[in-house]
Amino acid sequence: MTQHAPSPSVHDVIGIGFGPSNLALAIALQERGEQTGQALKPLFLERQADYHWHGNTLVAQSELQISFLKDLVTLRNPSSPYSFVNYLQAHGRLVDFINLGTFYPCRMEYNDYLRWVATQFSAQARLGEQVLRVEPVHEGGRIRRLQVISRDVHGREQARLARSAVVSTGGTPKIPLAFTPFKDDPRVFHHARYLSAMAGQPCSQGKPMRIAVVGAGQSAAEAFIDLNDSYPSVQVDMILRAAVLKPADDSPFVNEIFGPDYTDLVFNQPETERERLIREYHNTNYSVVDLNLIERIYAILYRQKVSGQPRHGFLCRRSIESVESLDGRLHLQLRDLATGSHESRGYDAVILATGYERRSHRELLAPLKDYLDDFRVDRSYQLLARPELETPIFIQGFSQHSHGLSDTLLSVLPARAGEIAQALELQLARVNLSSEHRRHSTAV
Repeated sequence: MTQHAPSPSVHDVIGIGFGPSNLALAIALQERGEQTGQALKPLFLERQADYHWHGNTLVAQSELQISFLKDLVTLRNPSSPYSFVNYLQAHGRLVDFINLGTFYPCRMEYNDYLRWVATQFSAQARLGEQVLRVEPVHEGGRIRRLQVISRDVHGREQARLARSAVVSTGGTPKIPLAFTPFKDDPRVFHHARYLSAMAGQPCSQGKPMRIAVVGAGQSAAEAFIDLNDSYPSVQVDMILRAAVLKPADDSPFVNEIFGPDYTDLVFNQPETERERLIREYHNTNYSVVDLNLIERIYAILYRQKVSGQPRHGFLCRRSIESVESLDGRLHLQLRDLATGSHESRGYDAVILATGYERRSHRELLAPLKDYLDDFRVDRSYQLLARPELETPIFIQGFSQHSHGLSDTLLSVLPARAGEIAQALELQLARVNLSSEHRRHSTAV
């Protein structure tokens, strides 16, 4: 592969990823520029060739789990033209949505809202480019530029220069150790690929299948219900370590932890207290399911008992000890955590609704790790760095341990984007002033 020469222009900021986080940042940068008259010039690089948000998981039952008012901008600027309400008005559905009587749009509609906003920033984005790494550019013992290396859908590499970067690449599917030997097996796939993977399964042609759904969270519940509703020839076993499906706590007082003020509270706590707060409210976001989905699953299983025709299984308190491929099936060795007994079950496919890891920023920024303080951030989400690294680098969605549970969710997008936009402006102005001072001193 021959690498292209760096672009002669230097971007004020390159945003890596163009999902909701950096989309909110694009809005914040534009609106701040309109206020100050000094707009920064960003460029956003997105690996998807066609803009969509969790597009492979948008089954009919998927609903957003937070209020539509927690969109990309409303909590920062309610009068913004990029609000969800303005999107509804632009599409002639405002009255219809009001008549629904809900605060929670389906994810399909929210995805369309994000596409609608992204289209308005298309001049600032390059789709179909996967960023490979971010490298330092050394100038007289200092690093005042970054080189961002990306690869397009044709395999061509491109190098661009930037005065700052914002990494918002989201989570990476978490694959349990027992399934890593099957990572390239089409019968085993993470829920992140649900729709495209299911399209290639025999049940999409009406053939019978037995499928295991591994997990106890919202994704597992949505997969179970969709398999029940959309694939009559499928038998499903839901396999989970927990004893029950637990409902998400979305009560009003608990929901206050997802507000911007709570981010300040968490950040200003000692590390041990931060960990305690995250553990205390863990059941608001992890391994929990909306109550209405739990009730639907329970009703499905109850009707099986009434009919005497068992179709699906609910295998709680089970750990998966090993996985083997025998006679064309995947055989899962299960251990009952309560009794210690073992059993083997065969499946035609396994769906891993096992969550996400948040480490992609470390891989992208690996060439800079010697200048960074173990990827720790300050309050404005800027990575702490040695003085010689003058280019500010921000991360979004990787700071739960320091900023609280809301960091990986949609709730704080507007506030966080506003904070980063302001910090970017101040930091770049400081770097410019420092460079001008050095040039002046050298001339004298």
